[in-house]
Amino acid sequence: MKLRQFSLAALVASTLAFAGCSTSPTDAQIGTGVGAVAGGVAGNVLFGSTLGTVGGAAAGALIGNEVGKKQR
Repeated sequence: MKLRQFSLAALVASTLAFAGCSTSPTDAQIGTGVGAVAGGVAGNVLFGSTLGTVGGAAAGALIGNEVGKKQR
């Protein structure tokens, strides 16, 4: 049963990964990703909890998206 769940998870993950490679990301998408990672790290360092990490990632994604939109 665990092998079946693992296989299904691997199939879903690979499908999403390949679908994401169909076009080049925009500046806003790159900013969102970078902001989410940086915000998640900062939230974890500052608050040290899951809520702080998720909140920081959300805030970072919003800020990164706006900064990425203004690049061009």
